[in-house]
Amino acid sequence: MILAEQRSIRILHVVGWMDRGGLETWLMHILHHIDRDRFQMDFLVETTHKCAYDDEIRALGSQIIPCQHTHQPWIYASDFKQILREYGPYDIVHSHIHHYSGFVLRLARQAGVPVRIAHSHTNTSSVESNASLYRRLYIGLMQQWIARHATIGLAASRIAAADLFGSSWETDPRWRTFYCGIDLTSFKEFVDPIAVRAELGISPNAFVIGHVGRFVPLKNHTFLVDIVAEVARQEPRACLLLVGDGELLQNIQQKVDWLGLDNLVVFAGLRSDVPRLMLGAMNVFVLPSSYEGLPLVGIEAQAAGIPFIASDVVTQEVDVVKPLVRRLSLSQPASAWAEAILATRETDSQIDQAEALMLVKQNAFNIQNSIKDLEKLYLECFQYSVEHNR
Repeated sequence: MILAEQRSIRILHVVGWMDRGGLETWLMHILHHIDRDRFQMDFLVETTHKCAYDDEIRALGSQIIPCQHTHQPWIYASDFKQILREYGPYDIVHSHIHHYSGFVLRLARQAGVPVRIAHSHTNTSSVESNASLYRRLYIGLMQQWIARHATIGLAASRIAAADLFGSSWETDPRWRTFYCGIDLTSFKEFVDPIAVRAELGISPNAFVIGHVGRFVPLKNHTFLVDIVAEVARQEPRACLLLVGDGELLQNIQQKVDWLGLDNLVVFAGLRSDVPRLMLGAMNVFVLPSSYEGLPLVGIEAQAAGIPFIASDVVTQEVDVVKPLVRRLSLSQPASAWAEAILATRETDSQIDQAEALMLVKQNAFNIQNSIKDLEKLYLECFQYSVEHNR
């Protein structure tokens, strides 16, 4: 019988793509820090387009494997099983694609993969509450398949767990919260604010409101622009720094132009140096999301020691450095959000960046802690599957 200590454990992560985003960046941190002699990670993606992390993944000895046709499940099923035969065998399939994980893990079980992990990174309950009958039937079936075919379920937060595993998730020992971590190395480095702002075309004395996230509906960029318009009425030095890309980018650019804000909004695009931008350019970080699982950018903002203002739908598990955090309801008008943002100018920080960074370092959101927990989980699950021939 082959034990976990005698060979590497092969893991297939199932994701949408490997562009820059919270989940994808966390997986890259995992790939960099995990013991790659003991754990061999590959990535199954839904696209053949080149993504931001593809070259880096291959350079670290892992594979990017396309499996398309998610909307044609009979084709996807055939391709998925062929991939397992060609690239496998895999000891673990770790699926990150929310409800569709039910189908993926069902296929993995049919193919004989012993450890099957469903990982919930978000909470879509608010948008799914108005879903069509067809959509509700689909979600119900996927949740049944997750319950039947997952050997373990992880969730980025308690609300993310309830969304995928049901409101009584705590009664099933398979389901648990698992806090993803961030790499704190970049937050320890010296950053020259003048140089960073000059690179972005931002004045050294500007009051910079920062946001990092894909231009998708849940991030609520439209409301964020309304908020900044209110801030600009009272603060002539106001500037909005937007980091990211996505389907709604052009829409937001058009709104910025229509409101006459183009001279105070910087679209920085996809960036690999988010910690540097937070430390060197941002005075406050604002996250008016309409829903989230657990936004790691909020942890990053706190590690940078800047005020973090978020919508009250964002789980409170993200509140690591409490003196930096303030919550507002999305029912509050843009003017109320603007007042909260402007108030951060007059308030002396109760905690400096070094202290904030130490609090994050000691927390579960430190990537070093996350790695230890994940390696332990993989080893325990694999060893159990070997001993019980699951």
